[in-house]
Amino acid sequence: MQTRGYNAFSYADISAEVGIRKASIHYYFPSKGDLGRHLVARYRQTFRKKRDQIDHKTDDSRLKLTQYIQLYLDGLQNERLCLCGMLAADFNTLPQAVPEEVKSFFADNEAWLAKVLTEGSKAGVIRCNGLAEVEAQLLLAALQGAMLVARSRGDISQFQAIAQKLLAMLEVKSQTV
Repeated sequence: MQTRGYNAFSYADISAEVGIRKASIHYYFPSKGDLGRHLVARYRQTFRKKRDQIDHKTDDSRLKLTQYIQLYLDGLQNERLCLCGMLAADFNTLPQAVPEEVKSFFADNEAWLAKVLTEGSKAGVIRCNGLAEVEAQLLLAALQGAMLVARSRGDISQFQAIAQKLLAMLEVKSQTV
């Protein structure tokens, strides 16, 4: 799903990759929608754990944002896009249970980013040009879009350049007296 999207993967792909029969997969996940919902829920949980690890490593909001961006870069380096970014492209064709998980992923990340931006603004190291919630949405949308652009060009440096620009736009410059 992270490389070809929801509509382009099948139980046969999983069966070939894992080396088990399709019937075994169907036993645990009777429909592709069940499998998709489970995969997105697991992805959300994994991403949440990674955000929690970032929170525990540092109190510096700038470093938190840098480490968060690295999560996306890690995926790109493994030739994968964000699972929920990929599914958002297929949103109107997803089975009923999957879209809510996708929406929740984005809401989770926007809330976390807004919290980090608010903390950084209060500490005087992050500049928000409006509501932290809107800045968080902008940051998340820009990262998702940067992944797509980098992938389409086959050039991860495109993502890195956009990410650096985003960080620079948010960082408060120290004033010399």
